[in-house]
Amino acid sequence: MPISSIRAALVASFLATSALAQLPTRAELTARPDSAIAAKLPSPALDENAGPVEFLRVAESALAAGRTGEAQEAMEMAQTRLLIRAVPLGTTGVPSDQPAVKLVSQALQALAEGDRATCLRMIKAAAMEATKQP
Repeated sequence: MPISSIRAALVASFLATSALAQLPTRAELTARPDSAIAAKLPSPALDENAGPVEFLRVAESALAAGRTGEAQEAMEMAQTRLLIRAVPLGTTGVPSDQPAVKLVSQALQALAEGDRATCLRMIKAAAMEATKQP
């Protein structure tokens, strides 16, 4: 089985877990009138094969320029890439404990709350943590 198929299967199985049910959905985040989360997100100008750090840098630049939708999409793409990991059979439902993944989640939450300063800090911290990963 090609590695890309294995990665896709791992991502799909992780996304199907109940762990993600704990996170607010895009619909819930965009339903708030004061939410900075965009309902329709523009894609970042990066190759789809770019790594998580590149997506986090784009998110940082987009947020600094006030393009919250692009920032959110870039953070989500970075988080997806961070979640691609090998796990033992039967443990696919266990949420990732990677610090970078948690920091991106916190950045997304800060963005949803309209706290751009915290969001930028979390993005920078996530990028630093992501550079430490193999």
